[in-house]
Amino acid sequence: MLKKYTHWYRSIDEESLRVLKHPEMAAQVQGRVRRYVAMKLVKLTPIERQQLHAFLLKYRGAGLYIAAFKLMLLFSAIGVALHLLLPARFELLKALAFSNGMGFALAWGLVGVWFNYRSAVRNKFKKLLLIVSTCAAGVAAGVLLAGLSDTGSMDMAFERLLRVGGIALLVAALFYMVPLAIVTTWRNRQYEALTLQLQQHAERDRLARELSESQLRLLRAQIEPHFLFNTLGAVQQLAEQGADGAPRAAALTADLIAFLRASLAEMRSEQVPLQSEFDMVAAYLRVMQARMGARLRFSLDLPDALAQAMIPSMILLTLAENAIKHGIEPALRGGEICVSALRVGGMLRLRVQDTGMGLPESGTGSAPGGGLGLENVRSRLLLSDSSSSLTLSDGEEGGVIAEIVLPLKMASSLKAAAA
Repeated sequence: MLKKYTHWYRSIDEESLRVLKHPEMAAQVQGRVRRYVAMKLVKLTPIERQQLHAFLLKYRGAGLYIAAFKLMLLFSAIGVALHLLLPARFELLKALAFSNGMGFALAWGLVGVWFNYRSAVRNKFKKLLLIVSTCAAGVAAGVLLAGLSDTGSMDMAFERLLRVGGIALLVAALFYMVPLAIVTTWRNRQYEALTLQLQQHAERDRLARELSESQLRLLRAQIEPHFLFNTLGAVQQLAEQGADGAPRAAALTADLIAFLRASLAEMRSEQVPLQSEFDMVAAYLRVMQARMGARLRFSLDLPDALAQAMIPSMILLTLAENAIKHGIEPALRGGEICVSALRVGGMLRLRVQDTGMGLPESGTGSAPGGGLGLENVRSRLLLSDSSSSLTLSDGEEGGVIAEIVLPLKMASSLKAAAA
């Protein structure tokens, strides 16, 4: 019998947890009473369901019985104290029964409004009428039974009802309805404050996304015209060389098309696989190499294990463009650009190192890393994750090392989390 009850209780507990986590499963619950309870759970607000789910997880199984036993000890202690204070009015057994009855009724009511406070606020008059009528019925029944048992007279019972009933209702109101009203009001204010906070966070996230998208569009608007016109000019010069320049012009055009196709695809995504970012950087550097010739050399190092790591789109491209513009192009000898990725613990380290002009000297009016493109990279990294960072430092052989560190997030794990 105990095993059967335990199995029944556990099935209801697990069913409630499933419905609270996935409200759409309420329609699949079998049994009229259990489905009625499930539909009541669905009517709770998302915040109430989340709070009730956490409560049931904490007190599932033996945890509920332990909590009930602790409450019984507390209420019994109150009953013993009541018997000691008023021994003539409260016998020990009656005091224990009274304290436990009132205590568990109050505890049950508090649990009800603790996780269903929105309904209590919306239907406060209905709830108040239900509580008052229930208390009144209980008081009336108790007083009538006591009167009949003591005197055997119905008139005496009604007289006692009028005299004691008012006092009993007042006590019930003070010890039951007032605490419920206070808890309901307090929980509702908590709900409204939390709802407002969530709305503010959602609005802040929306504005942050819009800002990030605007910065990305601004970044592309800065880069593309100058880069595109110069590249097309290089294609024209190669084409004018006739048969000697035609193959190089065709190769440069192919690299330009690959770069533009990749950059347009990445502009539509906030997060992209690292492999896509490396492919776009490679296409860009091939185009620049065709324009600059032997003055530009580059290498890319992307481990296969990191190919599907997700990063904010176009951040590596921005660093590569910055290295070309401020490091390689101004240097008469040109230089080399090395782009690499490395896993360091749970973090992803991206590095763009050039052997160009190096960081500007202090006092030249140009703060290291203060360009608009680098500021956009920093802001987008922080919007993606607050633990991300971008640092610039001098290279050992001259030039600049631009290093990004951000949490390692793989595409497969993100898809699994979304599912």
